Amino acid sequence: MDLIDHDNQACLDWRPGVSTRMRVSALTGASALSIFEQWREPGRGAPTHWHPVQEALTVLSGEAEIWFEGERLQARVGHSALIPATRRHGFRNVGDGQLHMLAILAAPIFEAHFDDSQDIIRRWIPGPERS
Repeated sequence: MDLIDHDNQACLDWRPGVSTRMRVSALTGASALSIFEQWREPGRGAPTHWHPVQEALTVLSGEAEIWFEGERLQARVGHSALIPATRRHGFRNVGDGQLHMLAILAAPIFEAHFDDSQDIIRRWIPGPERS
């Protein structure tokens, strides 16, 4: 069993107004999941994208609008959205303060395919490809 000290894990700025801290991933020894938290400034979010695996999004503080294949829902503290693998989704901060979310992916690395880009984004990969 490994004990992970989250206080010593760095936050990364993924894009303006979005900061991310990976808690559990291939880099920490996970083989089947990744867990990360994000902080988003008002109006900021994740553009429409999909993952090859299932994802769970939980609102820890603030308010989010989450969209999933044309449906839009308002989520607040204590709400989670379960996104099936390969389904297009996104979210944004619709509150006045910071949005804090926890995300869990059923894979040890983060992989996302964005509608607004041809690139596949991969993060927390062990070895020389790390980002």
